[in-house]
Amino acid sequence: MEIHLVLSRGAGRSIAAEMGDEAEGEFTALADVTHQPDNLAAAIASGSFRTEGMVVVPCSMRTLAAVATGNTGDLLTRAADVCLKERRRLVLVTRETPLNLIHIRNMETVTLAGGVIMPPVPAFYHRPETIDDLLRHTAGKILDMFGIEHRLFRRWEGFPEEDRADDPAGRSGGAAS
Repeated sequence: MEIHLVLSRGAGRSIAAEMGDEAEGEFTALADVTHQPDNLAAAIASGSFRTEGMVVVPCSMRTLAAVATGNTGDLLTRAADVCLKERRRLVLVTRETPLNLIHIRNMETVTLAGGVIMPPVPAFYHRPETIDDLLRHTAGKILDMFGIEHRLFRRWEGFPEEDRADDPAGRSGGAAS
């Protein structure tokens, strides 16, 4: 699978602030093709360029609003718009809290247009021990959206049998209702 990367200016600033000045190079090294965010002539700006879809991670509320309204002023939002119009998978990993009604309505709009809103909500059923474990879970959930096999986290397999042994309905703990 060929990986194309569009690193917005905001993402570059976030990477530097959160991971250090050298981290941007680590991201670009993972991509097969890196595009400048203002290059609206890039292949991924056209529906005739075939892709499996696109992930925007992290997705700012500004980018969400641009995608929701079709305001494709840069390559990132244009490529996202192409995914929606071509009915390809678009996953927006939104990173904001709390949300206001405008954010929620923009999420609704993108969802109704065929996109997937996937906030990076930490899960604990796989018993993470480090922040990296939490990050691997989010990365794995993103890969799941595209049907890409991975072993980034332990999948939920239900409650252990001993917890359900005394409950024929399979409920764990608590009083019967």
